[in-house]
Amino acid sequence: MALVLAFGVVLLISVSLSGVAARTVLSTALLFLLAGALIGDGVFGFVTVAPSDSLVVTLADIVLFTDGQRANVPALREGWRLSGRALGLAMPLTMALIAVPAHWLVGLDWPTAFLVGAILSPTDPVFAAAIVGRQDVPLRLRRLLNVESGLNDGLALPFVLIFLATAQHKDSGLADIAVELVLGLVLGIVLPAAVALAWRWSKILTIEPRLQALGPLAIAVTLYGACHLTHANPYLAAFAAGSTLATLDRVASEHYEPFGELLSETTKFAALLVFGALITPERIGHLGVGAWVIAIVAIVLVRPAAMLVSLIRTPLSRGERAAAAWFGPKGFASVVYGLLALQSGITDSEMVFDLVAVTIALSIVLHSSTDVPVARMLRVEPPDNLPTGKHAPVHPEATAQ
Repeated sequence: MALVLAFGVVLLISVSLSGVAARTVLSTALLFLLAGALIGDGVFGFVTVAPSDSLVVTLADIVLFTDGQRANVPALREGWRLSGRALGLAMPLTMALIAVPAHWLVGLDWPTAFLVGAILSPTDPVFAAAIVGRQDVPLRLRRLLNVESGLNDGLALPFVLIFLATAQHKDSGLADIAVELVLGLVLGIVLPAAVALAWRWSKILTIEPRLQALGPLAIAVTLYGACHLTHANPYLAAFAAGSTLATLDRVASEHYEPFGELLSETTKFAALLVFGALITPERIGHLGVGAWVIAIVAIVLVRPAAMLVSLIRTPLSRGERAAAAWFGPKGFASVVYGLLALQSGITDSEMVFDLVAVTIALSIVLHSSTDVPVARMLRVEPPDNLPTGKHAPVHPEATAQ
């Protein structure tokens, strides 16, 4: 209950300061990460979170289902020329360019080094809210970052599982993973498609307007149970289900969107609190210079270089390219995949998690504190109708900061 109390207090403080955060470098994500570190065993010891706890891994399904709804077919078709470059070129380059220093500077074997690269390749727009959450930011830039971050979580997952199985030296691991992924993909497409078509064609199955948002949520919960009973991969299933539902039933998706976004952001903040509790001085104190160099290089050099290469000869302006290259923050997916590696029992699981932890922490500090200044450099100002009085309502876009 101490963890629940801490989450409630930090959430209350964050929501109360969200109007200020939208105009400044104050970061809600950083507040949750620091709060987790303070209440964990590393400082005050109010809560004890074990690496084997499945809390964050369970929360991942909610987030991936919501993220998948941003990746509907019409949205992908409209933004594919730019997002396709980011996913097809920048993402593999990021994996490889992180793996090389992870192998040579820390001494990880190649499968484990590529595992680190795969874990740190997804991005999360929650730490760049002033860029992706503002209607007055150029649409093509917002769409590029949103579609990229919406798809790369799911695209990175097979690589994470394959490199994880290779690092564990499991001969049959790849076959098992393939079955889990295919089954997850099938369930993630068939279940929401069947429900969406039933809603469309049946004269009996009608949803009361005030309950519209619960329809997609019911699909997500049902899918979660089905995946765990059939051993299908729940992450890929959740992402595929969100995308399928958004493609086949845009009305249901639009009704779910406000509720789903709030649920997704709340889930991500809960994950950051738990993740912060796992980052203790003892855990990161042993890291050498090489590990810190990898974290800095991954954020400052690898992502920008990979993205700039992928955006050569595109219609984006120089400022838009620079913003797209810089805002590749490491977020929720990297947290979940890092915990999977920690729980896996591979030889260097502790080192993998520690590398991921310091990179995510550094990314949160750098990206969530620079989105507002970069927005201003793009001559984009936050809306003027943000709350100023203590009883004013919170602007919905401000809560993402």
